[in-house]
Amino acid sequence: MGRKIMVVTAAYGAEQVRQAGGQRAMLPVIAGAGADGVEIRRELFNSEELLALPALGESIELLGLLACYSAPAALFLPDGTLNPDLTRYLSEASTLNALWLKVSLGHFRDAQPLDGLRTLLNASGMALVVENDQTDCGQLAPMQRFQAACREMALPVTLTFDMGNWLWVGDSPEEAARHLAPAVSYIHVKAAVPHKDNFRAVAPDHADARWLDLLGQLPADAPRGIEFPLEGTDLTAVTRHYVNLLREE
Repeated sequence: MGRKIMVVTAAYGAEQVRQAGGQRAMLPVIAGAGADGVEIRRELFNSEELLALPALGESIELLGLLACYSAPAALFLPDGTLNPDLTRYLSEASTLNALWLKVSLGHFRDAQPLDGLRTLLNASGMALVVENDQTDCGQLAPMQRFQAACREMALPVTLTFDMGNWLWVGDSPEEAARHLAPAVSYIHVKAAVPHKDNFRAVAPDHADARWLDLLGQLPADAPRGIEFPLEGTDLTAVTRHYVNLLREE
């Protein structure tokens, strides 16, 4: 079937998801569009939904979808220590039957906490991927340092390469791909265009050719997650268009 295409629930907009009845309500749209899986976002849950992860996991499985889980949290705290909430997030990902947990890097200083991280990951059995976010911690230099430390310690942690986020932190997406591609196991697909004093995410076929070209510089077998806005009267058709585009591109 080729590469896997995931749809990030946040691509539909937090308000749209809430009005639809939560992330579970978006699953038939995602499955109907022919996607392989869904990225569930912790920040889109209310407290009741967070307690219903087993039922959500069952719904995902019944529709034949894969799942990954994203927590809006940093792996490392400002003092350089491991985030103590990581254990909870790993457990939630397991409850959801997710293939991996995604977090941002945070304040990585040195390799000292990595043995503790290895112990946590071994105990949970959950894969961990670390994303370049839109903060200074998500710049290329700290991401490279972290990736080098993981490689040196043979720590099985890989990277989520968010294509657009590099512009938010003043880095070149193409340069980032050159340095990080071997460690990338998941791609957040989005283009970024200037907007007021910053940038906004758009579909890659609505922007410069550099964005679709960038996909060619990243691992061809890495799952691709749609994270740009999915909008329109027929969300299934809109989603299907991009699932097909990214599967073929």
